[in-house]
Amino acid sequence: MTHREDEVIGLLLAAGGGRRLGGRPKALLTHRGRPLVEHAVGVLQTAGCTRVHVVLGAAADAVRERARLEGCVVVENPDWEEGMGTSLRAGLASLAGTGARAALVSLVDQPGIGPEAAARTRAAFEDEGTLAAASYDGVRGHPVLFGAAHWAGVAASASGDQGARAYLKAHAAVLTLVECGDVARPYDIDTEADLRHLE
Repeated sequence: MTHREDEVIGLLLAAGGGRRLGGRPKALLTHRGRPLVEHAVGVLQTAGCTRVHVVLGAAADAVRERARLEGCVVVENPDWEEGMGTSLRAGLASLAGTGARAALVSLVDQPGIGPEAAARTRAAFEDEGTLAAASYDGVRGHPVLFGAAHWAGVAASASGDQGARAYLKAHAAVLTLVECGDVARPYDIDTEADLRHLE
C-alpha cells in the first residue's frame, strides 16, 4: 500500500540539449550556484513529491557526475534529440509498477516556477482520473498533473516537441486549471537572452 504522499511522483524532463544555447545542456546551466536540474528536483521535493524521476538525455553522464540526484530515479532517454515527447514517454514508462497514482510533470528550463506553483498543482490531485495544469493569467502551462488513467493516452500522443499538448487540448473538458500567476513566472530558458533569468 503506498502512502498518501507517495501517490504523486514528480517527473522532471531534463533531457534537452540547449540547441539555441549553443548546445549547452539545460540540466547543467548554473542557477544559484548549482546545476539547474538540481534546483528543479528541489522544487518538486519541496512541493511534496517525495519521489522524483528525472529524465536525462543530452550529456547524461556529465549531468550524473555534476548534479546531486541522490534519491531520484534517473531515466535516460536515448531518443532525446527527437524532442520532449520522447522524454515524456520515457518518464511515464518509468512509473510503471511504482504504485503511483499520478505524475506531476515539470520542465528543467523553467526556474521561475517554484514550489508554490508546484504544490498548488499537486494539490489538485484527487484520483487516477485527475488532469490538472498550472495556469498563468488563464494560460495553461507547467507543471501538469497527469492521473495514471491518462498515462497511456499521453504517451501515445506525445510526439516531437509537442509533448502532451495535443492530449491536453483534446481533454480540455476535464482539465482543471490551477491559477499560479501570483506565485510564479513561466518563462523558459531557451536562448542566450534568457540566461539573464538565472541567478
